Amino acid sequence: MAGKDHVFIFDTTLRDGEQSPGASMTLEEKLQVAEILDDMGVDIIEAGFPIASNGDFEAVSEIARRAKRSVIAGLARAIHADIDRAGEAVRHAERGRIHTFVSTSPIHLEHQMKKTEAQVLDIITDTVTRARNLIDDVEWSAMDATRTPIEYLCRCVEAAIRAGATTINLPDTVGYATPDEYKAMFETIRAQVPDADKAVFSVHCHDDLGLAVANSLAGVAGGARQIECTINGLGERAGNAALEEIVMAIRTRADVMPYDSSVDPKYLTRASKLVSAVSGFPVQFNKAIVGKNAFAHESGIHQDGMLKNAETYEIMKPADVGVRATSLVMGKHSGRHAFRQKLEELGYEIGDNAFEEAFRRFKDLADRKKHVYDEDIEALVENEIATQGEQIKVIALTVIAGTGGPQKAILTMDVDGQHITKESTGDGPVDATFNAIKAIVPHEATLSLYQVHAVTEGTDAQGEVSVRLEANGRISTGKGADTDTLVASARAYVSALNKLIARQNRPDHQELRAV
Repeated sequence: MAGKDHVFIFDTTLRDGEQSPGASMTLEEKLQVAEILDDMGVDIIEAGFPIASNGDFEAVSEIARRAKRSVIAGLARAIHADIDRAGEAVRHAERGRIHTFVSTSPIHLEHQMKKTEAQVLDIITDTVTRARNLIDDVEWSAMDATRTPIEYLCRCVEAAIRAGATTINLPDTVGYATPDEYKAMFETIRAQVPDADKAVFSVHCHDDLGLAVANSLAGVAGGARQIECTINGLGERAGNAALEEIVMAIRTRADVMPYDSSVDPKYLTRASKLVSAVSGFPVQFNKAIVGKNAFAHESGIHQDGMLKNAETYEIMKPADVGVRATSLVMGKHSGRHAFRQKLEELGYEIGDNAFEEAFRRFKDLADRKKHVYDEDIEALVENEIATQGEQIKVIALTVIAGTGGPQKAILTMDVDGQHITKESTGDGPVDATFNAIKAIVPHEATLSLYQVHAVTEGTDAQGEVSVRLEANGRISTGKGADTDTLVASARAYVSALNKLIARQNRPDHQELRAV
């Protein structure tokens, strides 16, 4: 499978991506994301941090059982209990990996680890050896590698390889490096460390300075052959290197990057939309590769060139990344078979119960909209995916609004199977709607984000709303779509509230941050 210039794609959406505030996913959502990553040919899926919670352990274990192609990795600090827990979680995989890490930079050793350089070297030898005794595939990471003195970093890498590490990851944990520096670091390490050729070197870059993708590719030019990345660049702070940008950069510029990957790019748009739906993080319109405007042309000069030859302004074909032309073939007379076929064309596979609910909502939408676009169906299905298993749901909403005020909302919700109706007023219809939700489900969460955009064009377009709630240091996000923007707003708020309640009702995650 892998020639000497094969670059392994290591996806950490389910671990590092989930560390992004508000991006916590349910078990079912993680399984859906893992399935599409496996199908698209991702080499390694970092499925979670097994020691973090029982939920994380269960997710890694179940993903390990289900994976057909990918190596399944579990993250572990340089602690015996972490390593043992990760080994237990990935033992069900056909191919499992333990990924363990420890800080190496002076600032981390002094303030976070409170260890000497000699003590950390002993920790590396001890913990990598323990992991290797459990499994053949062991990855070791030097947290904050790019701010570690190169001589000491060489000693750490040498210790990890000698103890049995098969992959060496040198992350730019705080997004501090520049491409030239990052490339040089790999060249130096590989030249100076004995037996460096016995390990695969890996890059893991954060986007604090907007250089994550550039640094990742520079690391590969310096000899690394594994790239750690996430769908949509999801991750804490400014995020990680975006998988879709990495894959398409290598594919499009093969003239200067003579590498190959196993990822099928036709899955990229579908994966992007799924991760956006389950995480509640919208994809910016001008996001490279998967943004709504990535293949849109408004400038007259650009449009003229496109009409004459698409290659004048497009370096990739939309179909290459799974973007399809909008069609208008679906309507209120379409039946179940046609709807299921349309879902398959759009790349969705959902269970029978979810299909029936999605079909019902499609029929309702078709009664209200003149034309049902592919984007409408995608928004509908993604909303269905995001709301599966929710504890509270919106049943009915009536809003009375106008210049006279105050605005009034009458809301009926299903709360654990019980229908509850409340009436509230507010400073505007959205405020009244959210006050009605608070009246039914009292909570102290504050609204920190409210965004609305149209899914398609026209006055009958569905509005897609994104909401972010914060409470007791926890953040959750939710999305909702409907031709009535107020209904979409209520669904988005309730989706975020469901996630907040679910997190409050389970044991706290340990505060774990890594690479």
